[in-house]
Amino acid sequence: MVAAAGRDGRVGRSGGGGQTNDYMQPEEDWDRDLLLDPAWEKQQRKTFTAWCNSHLRKAGTQIENIEEDFRDGLKLMLLLEVISGERLAKPERGKMRVHKISNVNKALDFIASKGVKLVSIGAEETDMGPAHFALFCLSHSWKDGLGFCALIHRHRPELIDYGKLRKDDPLTNLNTAFDVAEKYLDIPKMLDAEDIVGTARPDEKAIMTYVSSFYHAFSGAQKAETAANRICKVLAVNQENEQLMEDYEKLASDLLEWIRRTIPWLENRAPENTMQAMQQKLEDFRDYRRLHKPPKVQEKCQLEINFNTLQTKLRLSNRPAFMPSEGKMVSDINNAWGGLEQAEKGYEEWLLNEIRRLERLDHLAEKFRQKASIHESWTDGKEAMLQQKDYETATLSEIKALLKKHEAFESDLAAHQDRVEQIAAIAQELNELDYYDSPSVNARCQKICDQWDNLGALTQKRREALERTEKLLETIDQLYLEYAKRAAPFNNWMEGAMEDLQDTFIVHTIEEIQGLTTAHEQFKATLPDADKERQAILGIHNEVSKIVQTYHVNMAGTNPYTTITPQEINGKWEHVRQLVPRRDQALMEEHARQQQNERLRKQFGAQANVIGPWIQTKMEVHICTQQPDKKEYFNERLKLFLFDFAFPAVRCAAEQFLLTFMALLPKCPGLHDSLVLQGEAEFARIMSIVDPNRMGVVTFQAFIDFMSRETADTDTADQVMASFKILAGDKNYITVDELRRELPPDQAEYCIARMAPYNGRDAVPGALDYMSFSTALYGESDL
Repeated sequence: MVAAAGRDGRVGRSGGGGQTNDYMQPEEDWDRDLLLDPAWEKQQRKTFTAWCNSHLRKAGTQIENIEEDFRDGLKLMLLLEVISGERLAKPERGKMRVHKISNVNKALDFIASKGVKLVSIGAEETDMGPAHFALFCLSHSWKDGLGFCALIHRHRPELIDYGKLRKDDPLTNLNTAFDVAEKYLDIPKMLDAEDIVGTARPDEKAIMTYVSSFYHAFSGAQKAETAANRICKVLAVNQENEQLMEDYEKLASDLLEWIRRTIPWLENRAPENTMQAMQQKLEDFRDYRRLHKPPKVQEKCQLEINFNTLQTKLRLSNRPAFMPSEGKMVSDINNAWGGLEQAEKGYEEWLLNEIRRLERLDHLAEKFRQKASIHESWTDGKEAMLQQKDYETATLSEIKALLKKHEAFESDLAAHQDRVEQIAAIAQELNELDYYDSPSVNARCQKICDQWDNLGALTQKRREALERTEKLLETIDQLYLEYAKRAAPFNNWMEGAMEDLQDTFIVHTIEEIQGLTTAHEQFKATLPDADKERQAILGIHNEVSKIVQTYHVNMAGTNPYTTITPQEINGKWEHVRQLVPRRDQALMEEHARQQQNERLRKQFGAQANVIGPWIQTKMEVHICTQQPDKKEYFNERLKLFLFDFAFPAVRCAAEQFLLTFMALLPKCPGLHDSLVLQGEAEFARIMSIVDPNRMGVVTFQAFIDFMSRETADTDTADQVMASFKILAGDKNYITVDELRRELPPDQAEYCIARMAPYNGRDAVPGALDYMSFSTALYGESDL
C-alpha cells in the first residue's frame, strides 16, 4: 500500500492493528461504518486517482484503477520520481509477483530514506482496498470553502476577491475555488462541492489530498519565480557588458575617424600666395594643437581605461573576453595615433619658412614702390601716425619703444629737410623751365611744404604725450613685476596641489593608504597661509587698477611679466578647495577597500586553519595502511601548498596547516594515495588561475581576484539552463509567450532576439532553444 505524507513528513495508514501517530486518532475511534460505506470508498478512489494523475501526467502517463495499476510498483516508482524530482533505483520488468514486490519495496525504501515514517506498511499490502490511500493531517475544517479560497488568495490574490466571500454560502465558495484552481492553476477537479456540503463529516483525507495539489502548484510557481530572477540577473550582466562594448566601439570609431580626417590636413604642404592665407594656416595649426588635439588625447586614454575595465568585469563575471571589431583594437588606435603625430612633425616649421619667404617678397616690393616716389611714400601716413593715441593703451616697454621710434622719426624728419628743400628747388626749377604741368608741380610742392610744417608741430606734441605716459607706466611696471614674482610660485603651488589632489594612487596595504592620508592632512594645514598669500597678490593688482582709474590710463594690455590673471588665480584656488573633499572621499574609499582586502587575507588564513582538524577527523575514521615508501613523495607535494605570499596572516595559516597535516601523516601514511591525486588536480587548478604564466610567484592582485571569485556567488551556464527549464515547464524548449510571461519586458525581448529556433523532435511552431543560448552566455559568442 501507499500512504500520502503531510508537509512534516509524517504518514499513516488506515486499517490493520490500530497504529497511530501524532496526527491520527486510534482506529478504535474511527467510524468503521464509514470505511465500509461504498459512497465513501468511491470518493476515496476518485480523489486519490485524480491526485496521482495530476503528477503522473507530467511523465506522460496516468492510472485508471488504483487497486490494479500500483500492484507491479512501476507507476508507483514513477509517481515518486515526479514528486521528488530524483531518480529511483532501476525497476524490475518481470511479470512475476516477486518482481512486483521488489519494485514496491524500492518505492517504500525511497520514502523511508527521505525521513518519512512508514507505519506497518509493506510491499505485500499493496493489494489492500482504496481506503488505505489516505492523507492523515488536518488542522481545521475546509467544509465552508473559505480555506480553499484563502489558500488561492494568499498566493494569487488577483484570482479571488476574498473580501466578498460569505461563510454562509459554502457551495459558492467551494465551486469558486475548484473552478479557479482548474482554470488558472492547472489542478484537476478532485471533489464535488455538493458532496462536501451535503455530508455531515467530509472525508478529511480526500480534502487534504486535494490541498496537497495546491501546495505543489504554488511550489512550482515559486520555483519559476526563482528561476526567472536568476535569468534576469544573468541577462542584466550581459546587457550592461554589451552596452560597454557598444560604447567602446563608438568611441574607437569616432577617434579613428578624426585621425583619418586630420592626417591629410597635416600632410598638405601646398603653399599659399598671400601672407594672410599663410598666417591663417599657422593660426589654424596652433588652434589644433591648443584646442582640438588635447580632448582627443583624453579620449584615447579613456578608451584604454574603458577597455581594461570591461575586460576585468567580463573575467570576474565568468564571461568571455571582449574582442573589438577588426581595426578597433587598442593597438590599432595606438598605431593610428602614431601616424597622426608623424604627420605633425615638420608642419609648423614649413609654415614659418613660408611666412618668412612671403615677408621678404613684400619687403622687396615695398622697396621698389618707395624708389618710385620716395617722398610721397615717406610722408604718407605720417600725420596720422603722429596724431594716433596708441600710447594710451601701450605697455611700458611699448612706450619706451615708441619714444625711441619717435626719436628716430625726429632724426629722419631732420634728415628730410634737405630733401624738401630740393623738392622746392626742383619745383622752382620746373617753373623756371616753363614745365607744361607746372601748376600741378606747384600744387604738389605747396602741399609738401604745408605738410612739412604740420609734421613739425605734431612731432613736438607727440613727444610731450609719450614722456608723460612713460612716467605713469614705470610705476605700474614695478607693481606688475612684483605681482609676477609672487604670482608665479603661488600659481605653481596651486597647479602642483591640483595635480597631487587628482593623482591616482596604487596601494597594497592599509599602512600605505594611511601614509597618503597623513600627507593629505598635512597639506590641508597649509591652506590658510596660502589663502593669505593669494589675497596679498590680488592686492597688488588692485593697486594698479587704482592708478589706472586716477590718471585715466587705458590699460588694454596685460602684465608683460606673466600671463597669470587674478581670475585664473581665483579659479585655480577654488578648484583646489573643491578637490580637497574629493581627495578625502577617495582616500576613505581606498582605506575601506584595503580593509576588505585584509579581511580576505584573514578569511584565507581562517579557512587554512580549519582544514587541519578536518584532516585529523578524516584520519580517525579511515582504516590506514602503512606505506612508508610513499611518505617522502607526499611530504614534498604537500609543501607546494605554501604559496610565495608576502602576507603574514596567510603564510602563518598555511604553515600551521602544513604542521598539523605532517603531524598526522605518520598515523595514516596510506592517505597519500587518496589525497595526492585529488590535491594535485585542485592545486593545478588554483595555480593556473593565480600564476597563469608559471612565474613561480603569486602576486597580491592575483590572490585578491582569486579569493573574490571563490567566495562570490557566481552563476554558471548549467544554473541558467536549469532556470530556463523551470520557466519552460520541464520542456526542452521555451516559447515566446512563456518568456514574456515570466521575465520583465526588456529582458524577455533580449532573449527572444538572441535565442535560436529549437529543432528537436518535440519542437512546436515558434519553439526557442534556451540550452544553446545559456551556453553561449559563458562561451565564445557574438552575444
